[in-house]
Amino acid sequence: MIANQKEFYGGMGLMAGFLVVLVLIFLPLYDGHNGLNYLDNLFNSISKGSAYYIPKVQKDVTQSLTGKRLDLDVAFENADMANQCQPLFVAGGATALVEGANLKVSGDLGQIMDNCLTDADALFHNKSDVLEKKYGVKGKQVLYDWWVSLKTIQKSLDKNEQFKESKVVYTIMTKAVECAYNYEGITPQSMASKLGVVVFALVFYVIYTLWYGYAIMFMFEGWGLKISH
Repeated sequence: MIANQKEFYGGMGLMAGFLVVLVLIFLPLYDGHNGLNYLDNLFNSISKGSAYYIPKVQKDVTQSLTGKRLDLDVAFENADMANQCQPLFVAGGATALVEGANLKVSGDLGQIMDNCLTDADALFHNKSDVLEKKYGVKGKQVLYDWWVSLKTIQKSLDKNEQFKESKVVYTIMTKAVECAYNYEGITPQSMASKLGVVVFALVFYVIYTLWYGYAIMFMFEGWGLKISH
């Protein structure tokens, strides 16, 4: 038995409107995407616009690593990975001899890292074709190979108690290589250029949540359900 028909059917109307909007959100009406995908892409592009750390990392490399000699046996999981990563070091002006699953690397650590940042910068700006022309493999594969190489170099530097150099290598790995890899294919945008859409999305989220809550409350109260102590 419905205790308050006006309140109950008012809640039903709110719920019906909520569901209509929900269907519209999941239709591909927004540049060929549904609403959730559109906003996900939007916020990814805005976050990418504020995550361009490569110029700052480049200063750290110039100040800390230029002229630092690197002579390391870089160990990989297998010989295929060692062969795959060898061109990265060679392009940075180093000599890299494959010995099984190891690379015997000698060169200027600053130049090697500068080449790494150049590659990361290319992928960050969605220029995978530049890296493919340079190394003969896809841009994301190049950055993955750099990540594996840097992780191994960092461990070797820590083992040699070269902690200052290890810290810079770690920063390059996280702030440049990982960032460029994760944001590949996304066009960066500033918050200011999409401020209206962002504000609308946040306000709509709050209103839409309250909309659902009031619909449930009116339906239950109209039905006669009450919360009491």
